[in-house]
Amino acid sequence: MKQKAGGRSGSTTVGTPALRVLAEAGVPHDVRPYDHDPRAAEYGAEAAAALGVDRARVLKTLVASIDGTLAVAVVPVAGRLDLKALAAAVGGKRAEMADTGAAERATGYVVGGISPLGQRTTLPTVVAVSAMEHPTVFVSAGRRGVDVELAPADLVTLTGALVAPVGRS
Repeated sequence: MKQKAGGRSGSTTVGTPALRVLAEAGVPHDVRPYDHDPRAAEYGAEAAAALGVDRARVLKTLVASIDGTLAVAVVPVAGRLDLKALAAAVGGKRAEMADTGAAERATGYVVGGISPLGQRTTLPTVVAVSAMEHPTVFVSAGRRGVDVELAPADLVTLTGALVAPVGRS
């Protein structure tokens, strides 16, 4: 994996806040664009299939409301978010998925392209412990149809995330 500031060799540069964060930090990563189908029902599953990557390595970024405060969970697209575990991880009692509009306003990204990196508002973030089992993982680069591959430890460092068992099969 090479350090890239804005794209793979021969690809179009995608200047998203997520990619700027990676470039400014000097974190090795690879931008992985794919043809996004606007009719896709599950963005993460679409990315995994289009990129030919195991669904356990492709992570979805979900925004939840925990006791009225927004937080981010980053879990494999192969599983689901455990809301109770997320609430416990951040010291809360009750969690529910955030309203789409609230998630988009807080992160600065549209649903299906929400990246855990470069969000408009810094939200408490929890990365599923299973992500740490892989040498690299894929997250949205901040736009539908573009993922970025990076080491999970770098993802945790750049987001200031906790690592906890918040995903389930």
